[in-house]
Amino acid sequence: MTFELKILGSASATPVSGRHPTAQVLTVGTATYLIDCGEGTQWQMLEYRVRPHHLRAIFISHLHGDHYFGLFGLLGTMHLQGRTQPLHIIGPPGLDEVLTTQARVSNMQLGFEMEFTLVNTQTHAVVYEDAQITVESLPMRHRVPCAGYLFQEKPRRANLLKEKLPSGLRPEQLARLAQGEDLPADEHQPGLRHADVAGPAPTPRRYAFFSDTLYTPALAALIRGADLLYHEATFLEDMKERAAQTHHSTARQAAQLAAEAGVQRLLLGHFSSRHKALEPLLHEAQTVFPTAELAIEGLVVNL
Repeated sequence: MTFELKILGSASATPVSGRHPTAQVLTVGTATYLIDCGEGTQWQMLEYRVRPHHLRAIFISHLHGDHYFGLFGLLGTMHLQGRTQPLHIIGPPGLDEVLTTQARVSNMQLGFEMEFTLVNTQTHAVVYEDAQITVESLPMRHRVPCAGYLFQEKPRRANLLKEKLPSGLRPEQLARLAQGEDLPADEHQPGLRHADVAGPAPTPRRYAFFSDTLYTPALAALIRGADLLYHEATFLEDMKERAAQTHHSTARQAAQLAAEAGVQRLLLGHFSSRHKALEPLLHEAQTVFPTAELAIEGLVVNL
């Protein structure tokens, strides 16, 4: 089953040519989720062929413009395209008020319901669940209430092993086995357990999204061993004091958190406009976490 992350934007608050504010799309199976929605996100969705009406839920980390200013325009586009199914929107308190006020003063009557889940950004808790994933909030330390998110795939069934299947099984019996069922004995053959003809179940995949935050080592325990971590890396280490003043992290600090958490892969993002070239940020992180990567626009990561 697909578990794919696509980067739509990697910039911080000040516009930079060729970079776009934070936005990502996570696809798990047939379900698609948007993570943050900075200004211009729907243009990036057009560029990278992400269909808005396929979105099942939108996760907003905090109410700084570079993380949600594109949301109202995206909602309007989905309405104009005829969306009718409800849309889950998960984010900090106040997000519901902002969106409903915008809709009221512009007299926009959406053709679908917005179902809000308001996140307590100081706690670690399950904030969303469907048939594909469970999502937990991660308490970030920023200048306004801010949440990261841990996306965890639901356990998958083990695949049948052709070499272990007895001959003569009927299509309906194969279908039942594929669904994880055991076959009872009948007059034609003995019973057959799913566990006897299947391989080990795939390990559920996990993706941790760390939005704007001070370096917080305690968060490592909440994402231990995750397959992928995105961590903001707004500044280089020589601007560590500026990072602390603005409640952001350096590339080195992002790598330290990744190493402490024992994650498999690290993506760096939310780059300050001060950094015209991004290679120094990457090199700084790789001194601590050698396989660190840049979350640049258009990057696709398959887990």
